[in-house]
Amino acid sequence: MANAMCGSFKREILAGVHRWVQSTTDTGSGDATASAHTFKVAMFTSSASLDQDTTNYSTSNEVSGGGGVYSAGGAALGSVTLGLADNSSGTATAFLDFANTTWSSSTISNARYALIYNSTLDADTSGTTSTTHIYIDAYPAVAVLDFGSNKSSSAGDFTIQYPTNDANSAIIRLA
Repeated sequence: MANAMCGSFKREILAGVHRWVQSTTDTGSGDATASAHTFKVAMFTSSASLDQDTTNYSTSNEVSGGGGVYSAGGAALGSVTLGLADNSSGTATAFLDFANTTWSSSTISNARYALIYNSTLDADTSGTTSTTHIYIDAYPAVAVLDFGSNKSSSAGDFTIQYPTNDANSAIIRLA
C-alpha cells in the first residue's frame, strides 16, 4: 500500500468538517473566529489494516512503549500551514504542510504505518450519512502513511519527515 488520503476525509472536507488553520468568517453581524482543530499522527505495526478506506483512529495494532516517549494517540502535528499553487501539470492545488514529528530518545519497534487524524472531533453517529447529512466517526482519519518497511529506534530519535511543502509533493493536497 502506498500513502493514501482517506476517502471519508475527502467527503468531510467538502462538508466543512475539518479546520486545519484558524479562520475568520463573516456571520452577517461581524467577524467570528473559528479555532483550528488538533490533528495528530499515530504509528502502527504491520498488523494494522490501514488504507484509503480507514475512517477513524483506533488503538488497534498501535505501536507501544517508545521508552516512555510514545503514548497511545501519537503526537500533535505542529506548524500547520496551508498553501495554494499550480502543480507540475498546471492545475491549481491546495496543500498542507506541518513540521516533522519527532519522538526524542525513544525506543520504538516495528512501526510500519502512520495515521494522520483529527483528534478534536468526537463521533456524530446519530443517523446515517446521506446526500443531505454527514455523520462522522470519533477521531476521523485524514491520511495513511506507509513507511515501506518496519522502522525502529533504540534510545534515539524516531522522526517522521514529511515531503516538500509544495503542490507536487505534500502529503495532503487537493488538485
